[in-house]
Parts: sequence; C-alpha cells; structure tokens
Amino acid sequence: MVMLDVSLLNGTMTSPRRDTSAFKAYDIRGVVGENIDADLVECVARAAVEVLGATSAAVGFDARETSSDYAQAAARGCMNAGASVLGLGLCGTEEVYHAVGSNGLGLGIMITASHNPIDHNGLKLVGPNARPLTENEFAAIRKRAASTPVSAGKSSPPANPDGKANQPELDLRQAYVQSAIDVAGVTSEATLRRTTRILFNCGNGAAGPTLKAILSELAVRGVQIDAHVVHGLPDPTFPNGIPNPLLPKNHAATASEVVRLGADFGVAFDGDFDRCFFFDGAGTFVGGEYVVALLAEANLRREAGCTIVHDPRVVYAVRDKIKAAGGVAIQSRTGHALVKAKMREVGAAYGGEMSAHHYFRDFFYCDSGMIPWMAIITLLAAEEKTLSECVAALRAAYPSSGEINFQIENKWDALERLRAAYVPHAAEVDEGDGLSCDMGAWRFNVRASNTEDLLRLNVEARSQAVSLGKCVAQLSKIIEGTKA
Repeated sequence: MVMLDVSLLNGTMTSPRRDTSAFKAYDIRGVVGENIDADLVECVARAAVEVLGATSAAVGFDARETSSDYAQAAARGCMNAGASVLGLGLCGTEEVYHAVGSNGLGLGIMITASHNPIDHNGLKLVGPNARPLTENEFAAIRKRAASTPVSAGKSSPPANPDGKANQPELDLRQAYVQSAIDVAGVTSEATLRRTTRILFNCGNGAAGPTLKAILSELAVRGVQIDAHVVHGLPDPTFPNGIPNPLLPKNHAATASEVVRLGADFGVAFDGDFDRCFFFDGAGTFVGGEYVVALLAEANLRREAGCTIVHDPRVVYAVRDKIKAAGGVAIQSRTGHALVKAKMREVGAAYGGEMSAHHYFRDFFYCDSGMIPWMAIITLLAAEEKTLSECVAALRAAYPSSGEINFQIENKWDALERLRAAYVPHAAEVDEGDGLSCDMGAWRFNVRASNTEDLLRLNVEARSQAVSLGKCVAQLSKIIEGTKA
C-alpha cells in the first residue's frame, strides 16, 4: 500500500496520509508498488466521482500487467461513490474519450502508462463531454485522495474482470470505430484508384484489437488498404520494447519493415495509441510538424475555411499550408488541455502538436492515434501523391532541426541570454509559450520543461539556403553559456 510514513505530533500518532507524488500536471503516473497501487487508484476514482459530481463513469485499461487489476479498483472506487460504471476492458485512451462523450457519462478513467517504462502505470481522467479536468478539479481530487483513510477500500464490493456494473451491454468498440472513420472522412471512392500498402507497428500495446476492428469496417465500406501488422498482440512483457516510437532508437523497428514490404508508408503507435507516428516509403521518420501541416490540409479539404489550432514550436509549414488552403490559423500554448481549450474557444475543426497529439472537433475535441492515418489516406488519394512525395516537398521548403534537449542547471539564465542575443534583431518575437524569435529567413522556439531541468529547442527555416546547422550551433553555445 502506498502511503507516507506515520509521524508523531505532540506525542500523538497521526493517521497515515497517502502518497500522491504520482500526480503530474495533467495525469497520474508512477512506479508500481512505490507511489502507485490499486489502493491509490481506487481512492482517486472515488475522489473523482465526488469532485465532479459524476453519476456514471467509463473505465478502460491498456496492456500492462497491473492495468486490469487497477481497472477493477477504479470501478470499485466509482461504485462506492455512487456512480454506475461502464467497463470497456482492454482499449485505447481515445475509446474512453468516445465512450464518455457519446454516452453522456460524467467521468472517464483510462488506466495506462502509455510509453513509460514497464514498471510504471497511471490514470488519465476526463470529465463530461470528454473534456480535460481543470487545474482546480485535479487539485481537489488529489487532496481528497491524499486524505482518504488508507483502509477505505477494504470493504469495497468486487467488480468483474472488465469492471462492468450497472450498465447495459453496449457495442462500444463498434460505435467508436464508426465514429473514428466518419471523422477521418475516408471513403471507398477516395481509395479505389490505388490500394495503399501500410505497415502498422502496434508495439504489443493496446492498439492491435482496435486496429483490427477498424480495418474490418473499412473493408466492409470498400476502402482498399493492403495492411500489414507487426507486434499486434497485446503483451504486458513488451517483448519488442516499450512502444515509444518518438525515440530515434526505436525508429528502426518500423522503418526496416516499411522498406522490406515496399509499403507506401508506416504507422507506429504508442502504448495506449492516443498518438501515432509516420514513416515515409523510404522508412524515414516524418517530423510531427509536417504531419500537422498535412492533417491541416486534409481538414481544410473537407471543411473549407475552417479554423486550425497549432502549437508554437515549429510553425512555418503549418501556417503556410493553412493560408494556402483558405483556413484560419490560431496558435495555442503547448499541452493537451491548453490546445483543447483553445479549440473549444474558437470552434477549430482540428488541432495539432508536433509531439504527435492530434485533436478533432467532431471527436469531442479529443486526441486520436487512429483518425490521423485514415485522414492521411484520404488526402493522398485526393492529391494523387504518395506520402513520400508530400513530405519531401515540405522538407525541402521548410527544413527543421527536430527537437533538441539541453540539460541546463539554470534554465532561466539561459533564456535571458537568448533574449539578449536575439530579441533586438528579430522580425517577430513571441513569448506566449517559451521564447520564439522569427529572424526573417529562419526561426527558433525554446521552451523550459515543466518537470525537468531541460530546455527544448526547435529551429526551422523557409528554405534550404539557410544553414540550420550553423543556427543550431550558435543557439547551443548561448544556451550552454559558452562564447557564441
């Protein structure tokens, strides 16, 4: 049981307080048996029901060894607080979002540690209409969970393995599948001219069963896809490594299969498949900024003049694509809760972050790892181009450094050095999220990590004539405090 040490105050033994160090900025993640266990999960679920005033909840879980047990604990916590529970079993985070939004539920709980190490687990929480919790709601849940007696869950009623209780059986996955396909806008007419060969790497996470259901429905609808799936069986031991396709060291597993199969492109999912990552026909990883630009274009083809929200890290390709297609570009601070809030505020059809989070208005403003690749298929069919061709054009026109992380003891001093060096000479300065300086032909954004002593740098240019290497070298010297 996760708890803090019992202390003595004025000679009197105090009640143990639960360790809530697993609470992060937006979700709950910790090391199993150290700062997260079934007791904490149960108390968090109970607290979430009480804070939100929820009368119903959806609970799903990923492929990790402890996830099913934690889902049962979450179901118990919800039921003890008076809420009915709709159990989704093994699924993706976006399936929880959809279940909450489409069924009018008051709370969604996904048990997942996504791409974190194998000994981790956690919870993602959403409120009514699948909206992110506010800071105040999240803080209140943490406070209640910390103060709940550690023995509170010992008399809890049992839940069945899927966490189902007090709800009729619904075909939840099929409802989600239909919705995801409709939001992506993929049609048989768009794909009949050419069958697209795609390599899918599920990483032994939760994606495999859901992907199978989507591919089956696409086939029924006459959508032509030559799909090849690797590591599709969920496996808590992750025999092929933790599914974190963003890490360069993990790219080869997908890239080599794309090349071997002669696929048009590859798609790799993280553990709870709320993110997907693209590889072109040569097996080269496609930077997130280019994916956002293409998805912006895909949405504008479906809805002329719509609004697109993007993050501030790499913007040239995205903004130019939106402008050329007659759309409206709105910038948001980085972070899923902030992007979703901005999208709701302006009614944006799509929002994208270069970290591979993609949000869709018609999917309750939530992120999805399945909708993007289907939307890309439709775009490629409409333009009669391959992904390699589209991405090659973007790379040539808008070269990008990719994200570079610096381990810096004093992040704020480094930011001040950058301000002094670049702000006086910049054509445009934006400090809404870190420091962004547009120098005319090139631009950089640098942000301080909220959780680590890291500065995250992105540099981009408007043509290959700019030496990104020289720009990065100069910025690096200033960040590190050496002579520029």
